[in-house]
Amino acid sequence: MAHDERRLQVLRAIVQDFVSTNDPVGSKALAERHDLGVSPATIRNDMAVLEEQGYITQPHTSAGRVPTDKGYRLFVDRLSAVKPLSAAERRAIERFLDGALDLHDVLNRTVRLLAQLTHQVAVVQYPTLSRSAVRHLEVVQVSSSRLLLILITDTGRVEQRLVDCPLDIDLDDVADLRALLNSAFAGAKLADAGGKVPELLETAAPSLRPLVAAMSAALVETLVEPGEDRLVVGGTANLAREAMGSPGGLRALLEALEEQVVVLRLIGEVDAGGAVLVRIGEENAHEALTGASVVSVGYGSADRALGGLGIVGPTRMDYPTNMAAVRAVARYVGQILAES
Repeated sequence: MAHDERRLQVLRAIVQDFVSTNDPVGSKALAERHDLGVSPATIRNDMAVLEEQGYITQPHTSAGRVPTDKGYRLFVDRLSAVKPLSAAERRAIERFLDGALDLHDVLNRTVRLLAQLTHQVAVVQYPTLSRSAVRHLEVVQVSSSRLLLILITDTGRVEQRLVDCPLDIDLDDVADLRALLNSAFAGAKLADAGGKVPELLETAAPSLRPLVAAMSAALVETLVEPGEDRLVVGGTANLAREAMGSPGGLRALLEALEEQVVVLRLIGEVDAGGAVLVRIGEENAHEALTGASVVSVGYGSADRALGGLGIVGPTRMDYPTNMAAVRAVARYVGQILAES
């Protein structure tokens, strides 16, 4: 076996032992617990090289070694395969998500499930509106001079705006307006829909034009500048088990989760090919997350990611299991939203 391949085996054994025990790992323990096929002296030499190359380090208080961010990175990059979940685990995911009533329920169940499966903080991004299309526009008369405009996207998001009209509204006109809006916008991508609003005034029947004019600003707001993207977060209690590498680390991470913008940016950067992304420690490029890892993937259909979901936790985490859980849950969420 080549030296590099053997050292990679030693690194894998160190990562696995440190993740499961939270104790720095010594060469004697490695020789006893793993069938590496070499003497403890050779393991010590391999560990010295790994330390020199920056993959493991020695905490001041211990004779053992722990992986560095660079060591975890190599471990993740050289995973031969993300192990699939068992049939029982897949059935449990399906059952848990199947009973969901609407988009909010799907996403809330998703974070609870991911937090249970991984014992980390789970985060799911609402489907980004820029990637959504109009499924239906509903217009409801609230009073003699006020309408409620409701946008329902193909990803299950609902946005609504109240519109004051400077004239008394006729019920027949409301029905005609609803039909006009849906013929113009149904199926349109939100990214393109805003540009169609000016045309509406020209194509609307003269009797409807005052209503369309009153509605146009709300339409542009709803289609072009819809509500901000949001995150659903679950399992923050799981952090209580970890010190996140430093006393202030836990607080900093909770503050980043509260802020949402930082985590939203990370979770929202999904790979178009559907790969599970792993960012370790300082790769997260935010002070609050330098002691943490983010495992994320896009969910949606094969050709369109609607948003991202994943977990945030300490760098000392079970990467293969967590990557498998994130990937499997994303697949089911995508299926459910495609069927809804």
